[in-house]
Amino acid sequence: MASNPERRAALVDAGVEVLAREGARGLTFRAVDAEAGVPVGTASNYFTDRADLLRQIDTRLHVRLAPDPDVVAGLMTRPKDRSLVTAFMHDLMARATRDRTGYLALMELRLEATRRPELLASYTKSVRGDLEEAMEFHRTAGLPGGDESVAVLYLAMLGLLLEHLTLPGVLEGVLPGVGVPDGLVERIVTTVLPEGSGSPEDRHQEDRDRPTGQDRDRPTGQG
Repeated sequence: MASNPERRAALVDAGVEVLAREGARGLTFRAVDAEAGVPVGTASNYFTDRADLLRQIDTRLHVRLAPDPDVVAGLMTRPKDRSLVTAFMHDLMARATRDRTGYLALMELRLEATRRPELLASYTKSVRGDLEEAMEFHRTAGLPGGDESVAVLYLAMLGLLLEHLTLPGVLEGVLPGVGVPDGLVERIVTTVLPEGSGSPEDRHQEDRDRPTGQDRDRPTGQG
């Protein structure tokens, strides 16, 4: 296998373009060579087969679509409340909109994983890892809600991304007065995290502030 890192990255990015535009059936080494503008046969020097190319596309997309560390650091200076969760969801939507090709390629990977057991295992592992990492980040950051909230946000945002990037007309006007996609992002967060949803630290403080022992357990009406 050839080992030029820059050429490999360019070929993988070309593969992302082909996958998003043509689907998995159109993802051939010849199509990748053409997209990258390199001589026919180049891709075959960098990938053992299509499964190898798909796995490397998966890895590459995790880099391309990851949050900007500087953006995350800036957001984390804000109060750890529902508005911060909303800001993170807006950032997710903005990244998807900027790199629509990358997200469409991710969706194509999901479809292809249903046809390839070896891809299903590796892709399931990587996506599950992303979800668990999001839960851990949410806990560590002290954001409102818990693992259940993160899981529901994940599912809701995944559905919104799917519709907005593939059939945006489906959502236009579905909720009168709610903009697409930003207004829907805000509705998702306010539904999953109602007003007053506190961080884990807030809930622990509430537990500490509650009466304890006999006063707490005394039946109503007894002096």
